[in-house]
Amino acid sequence: MNKQTISLGRIFNIPIGLDYSWFPIFALITWSLATSYYPAEFKNWPGAEYWIVGAATAVLLFASVLLHELGHSVVAMRYKIKVRSITLFIFGGIAQIASEPPSAVAEFWIASAGPLVSFALAGLFALLQTVLTGLAPLLALAKYVAYLNATLGLFNLIPGFPLDGGRVFRALVWGVTHSFKRATTIAATVGRVIAFLFILFGVWQMFTGNLINGLWIAFIGWFLESAANAQLGQQHLHDLLSGHTVSQAMSRSYTVIPGDVSLQYLADEHILGAGRRFFVVEEAGYPAGLLTAADLNKIPRQDWATTTVSKAMTPLDKTHMLGVDTALAKAFEQMEQEGIGQLPVVNSGQVQGILSRESVISFLRTLQELKGSNV
Repeated sequence: MNKQTISLGRIFNIPIGLDYSWFPIFALITWSLATSYYPAEFKNWPGAEYWIVGAATAVLLFASVLLHELGHSVVAMRYKIKVRSITLFIFGGIAQIASEPPSAVAEFWIASAGPLVSFALAGLFALLQTVLTGLAPLLALAKYVAYLNATLGLFNLIPGFPLDGGRVFRALVWGVTHSFKRATTIAATVGRVIAFLFILFGVWQMFTGNLINGLWIAFIGWFLESAANAQLGQQHLHDLLSGHTVSQAMSRSYTVIPGDVSLQYLADEHILGAGRRFFVVEEAGYPAGLLTAADLNKIPRQDWATTTVSKAMTPLDKTHMLGVDTALAKAFEQMEQEGIGQLPVVNSGQVQGILSRESVISFLRTLQELKGSNV
């Protein structure tokens, strides 16, 4: 979880987070329901009751979104795909899945699971209405949450990548073409077309006097277009890196330091003095661990003079390591997904180099310069 996220614990060992952007949308939904929808649909309630039911509806909406994302996550885990986290934010929620599905069938079921959960919840809350007929506030709550879940399921089935419907569409194209690359390109392109239709419809709504709804629809379209465009960019990046190995992009220039020097010496001589930020720690002539400037900052500054590098390092056996022949596209994807700035490249237990975002970007720049050549 990053600094913009509040941890809510774990479900099925998946970290659940709440982005700060959730709070204004929660307040907006509560206000809208308490002052507009519920007073118009259900007359003569006490004023506080509208606000209580409005807030309860907003909470149940995001609980429904969480269950929707858990649907994706549970199926992904059935296909041995790690789920890094689920985050609730202004647009609803997102499950951070560690890798792309291994097959078109897996993609289809992972993508379909979320809408199926939403439709199941819509059915459940519809059934609850039959036993809540004498309790007006609870009946109103069940009725609207059923509607919200049905809408959530239907909206996500729109074939606009990266919505669930777009991923289902990609799975179908993948199954027909047997090409993940081609399926992604087609699905993302269709997603951009649908996003532009959202934007145009939103603008039309604004010009016909429906300003708020128009702005919201156009904003959703912009978000979808940005996401689809990012997917195309990611696919292009993967294509550029495809066929290359980590050894081609890694930096062979790195700093080796003995484990018995102090952190203060490291900071003064290497970080401040030479601008270095990544170190291989050596003990008894062998690499023992890695140390970054971020690791240094975990130690209180007043303890730097008495703390050795070996006490602050990350041991090599607890570090993500890459082999020299690891596919560069796969390694870079891992770094991006896990938020890792650099990884050691090892061969036969010896560090051969460091793969960093900067070295990959430099390699990409070289590939662009040599575009059209055999690289």
